[in-house]
Amino acid sequence: MNLNQVTLPVRNMREAVAFYLKLGFTQIVDTPHYARFICPEGDATFSLSLQETAYTNGAVLYFEIEELDEAVEALRAKGIEFACPPQDMRWLWREAVLWDPSGNKIKLYRAGDSRLNPPWRVEVRDSS
Repeated sequence: MNLNQVTLPVRNMREAVAFYLKLGFTQIVDTPHYARFICPEGDATFSLSLQETAYTNGAVLYFEIEELDEAVEALRAKGIEFACPPQDMRWLWREAVLWDPSGNKIKLYRAGDSRLNPPWRVEVRDSS
């Protein structure tokens, strides 16, 4: 099994699309109510769905970037605002926090080997 995509709700499709293009994603589907993007590295995708009614989204999107600090500075130069600059976290990741125009939380991070192999890793599988 492989994760295909995550879909985020957005209030204004045009504004949201412009934001994600500025972050460096490539748009591969474009409709008035739905947009889909591919990540700059690999083949992971995510999408946006226009939500005209009130909603609350507690999901957080994480995008890993090798050169995190440099990428954050380049995005700041493009006018992207960060709620939290890159900082080292106790779970061995370095991450920065920002919000898209619809209030979806995004973390840009660098985890290296700790992403899949933290010191506390376990492998629990269904035994049935």
